[in-house]
Amino acid sequence: MTLVKFNNGQKNYNVNPFFNDVFDTILNDRFLGGRQVAQTPAVNIAETENEFHIELAVPGLKKEDFKINLEKNVLSVSAEKKSENVEEGKKFSKREYNYTSFTRSFNLPESVDHSKIDAEYIDGILKLSVAKREEAKIQTREIAVK
Repeated sequence: MTLVKFNNGQKNYNVNPFFNDVFDTILNDRFLGGRQVAQTPAVNIAETENEFHIELAVPGLKKEDFKINLEKNVLSVSAEKKSENVEEGKKFSKREYNYTSFTRSFNLPESVDHSKIDAEYIDGILKLSVAKREEAKIQTREIAVK
């Protein structure tokens, strides 16, 4: 059996402190936090007696950017946005391309009514309401003791 010693998150500056700092900054998550990493929107899912509520945080998009598809029991939400920023100056030309896209898929339970799915986009939040079938709703009644 081979034992491997780990430093448990402590930096080891025995070789060269500059060398270790360079790799810490390159491999740090903050370095990858910009445009290099694909962003997936945060999702909130809630269930009420009559329906499911799905909310996606997607600021900066328009309602025309979204595509919502239902195939069998899989609800897919996707968006794509392309933009180009062009600046012309005396001796320079600058172009910046921005491309944003994502796809989220949700497996819906058998209790869902596929004909009653609504979507609404307000203040950067895409809200989906997925209704339940009548027979799937929880029915409550009081049972008398004999």
